[in-house]
Amino acid sequence: MNDLFGTHFTYSFPPMFGLLVATSFLLAAWTMAMELKRKESLGLLHPVIRTMTVGKPAGMDEYFWNAVFGFILGSKIFYAIFNSEEFFTDPQAALLSLKGSLAGGIIWAAVAIGWKYYESKKQLLKEPKVVELKVYPHQMVSEITMAAAVGGLLGAKVFHLLEYWNDFMADPAGMFFSGSGLTMYGGLIVGGATVLWYGKKNNIAPLHLCDATAPGLMLAYGTGRLGCQLAGDGDWGIVNTSPKPSLLSWIPDWMWSYTYPNNVVGEGIPIEGCVGNHCNELAQGVYPTPLYESMMCISLFFLLWAMRKKISTPGRLFSWYLLFNGIERFLITDIYPHPDGYNIATVEKYDDDRISIDDNLISTLQVEFEEIVELANYKLEDSFWNNLNNAKFKSYKIAEKSGLSHEQQQEFLILKNENERLTYLINYFLSIKEKVSTAENLKRIIMNNGYLN
Repeated sequence: MNDLFGTHFTYSFPPMFGLLVATSFLLAAWTMAMELKRKESLGLLHPVIRTMTVGKPAGMDEYFWNAVFGFILGSKIFYAIFNSEEFFTDPQAALLSLKGSLAGGIIWAAVAIGWKYYESKKQLLKEPKVVELKVYPHQMVSEITMAAAVGGLLGAKVFHLLEYWNDFMADPAGMFFSGSGLTMYGGLIVGGATVLWYGKKNNIAPLHLCDATAPGLMLAYGTGRLGCQLAGDGDWGIVNTSPKPSLLSWIPDWMWSYTYPNNVVGEGIPIEGCVGNHCNELAQGVYPTPLYESMMCISLFFLLWAMRKKISTPGRLFSWYLLFNGIERFLITDIYPHPDGYNIATVEKYDDDRISIDDNLISTLQVEFEEIVELANYKLEDSFWNNLNNAKFKSYKIAEKSGLSHEQQQEFLILKNENERLTYLINYFLSIKEKVSTAENLKRIIMNNGYLN
């Protein structure tokens, strides 16, 4: 924000990442409501009938939850007022901590209970009655959004923790309660599954529901990535020390290469003269990939929004969303770092085509293998022996019935030619005869189709 507007704020309240995430949900809900209304007007979606009792007093559970929410809200607000310096130094940590004002919590809990009592009394009837209401899909948007928010945030956080498992194990509480660090596809998968479950429960056709959410999902991802850019949550690109191309001379330098000053993850070197928790910036500029993704996704939203009325087949608009989203992620991959870096694989070719197979080794291995089979008192099917005789590389076929452990499988498979594999199995069968004394164990090994771990 300082780079954009030339300001010099040392803290951000509300936290930009959380603010943009909340904005993303609101925008997704707004666009979905408009699409659901349009589909209702076309007769593609229909209301459900809900029964509810009106005129009865509020229950104890309603008072309880109002008191809980009031207490949490009041404790944090009063804490922020009377501990402003500590709160504004790191608002995110203060909001997610157990710190709060007991007096403020009690006051707000009492206010919440009183407000609930006032509302309940205002609607009270002498005799409560049961009414049936038609509830249209667009009227369920707030509930759908809440389901998506809970499932999406939980999925995004859990997938991020799995992706950075070593960091999570080093600091479980810090990673879990951190406001940054969300994996988009985790949120999409779990949030999407939650929304589909809710839609099925309320008789909303799943493909029409997917289509209604598609434009909003693209827009929400775009605004969410803008939050990543403003917060500097670590989801930036690779180091970019290249000079800005003349074609892009008109854009600000920070759109080409950015050091993310005051980033929330504390990466980089200290900023001279800065005081507070977020006083680091990267030593070298990197590609601001969250900004690029935000620009692409918001542009793709307008494209999907223009396409929606021209597509009549259910599910096709959502398919376009998935395709566009995949293309966008693919395009950003080259300048987006993998958390563990990239390794260039070294592939060594097998020598089978250049080395002649030793017939003596084949004969010796077959003798040892047949002896093992005989000791096991087990008769292999004729098809096995026929396949063995016809096999070009007999070691692989015999290995299927060898009972190699997982570690031995790895040792066997990295051998580069048939002679080495034949020798390995001969030595293995010689050791088997020494270690295994009962026919039952041998039989169990040989009867297994595939490797025995």
